[in-house]
Amino acid sequence: MPIPLPDPIATFFQVSNGAEDSALTLCLAEDAVVRDEGRTHQGHEAIRSWLREARRTYTYRVEPLDAAQEGTRVKVQAKVAGNFPGSPIQLTHVFQLAGGRIESLEIRA
Repeated sequence: MPIPLPDPIATFFQVSNGAEDSALTLCLAEDAVVRDEGRTHQGHEAIRSWLREARRTYTYRVEPLDAAQEGTRVKVQAKVAGNFPGSPIQLTHVFQLAGGRIESLEIRA
């Protein structure tokens, strides 16, 4: 059963799971920042490239399991399963929202 998520975060997970990546412009602030695996990606094009590369490298699916919101900060626990060592794993996605869009995202184990 899907968990309720703010619209921009739900859209981000849909894109992560293979939806058209043009939807990123609807859910990300123009200067949004994503931190994942020790790397930082800033802006729509850099984040789109990061997601495309991840999709090319791995076949995976992200399933949000739980979410907690404190003001504009949303922490999502998600199961990530795919063709990578250690699959499935549980990752924490920490989103910062501003103006109805994702301002930042940090993904950590």
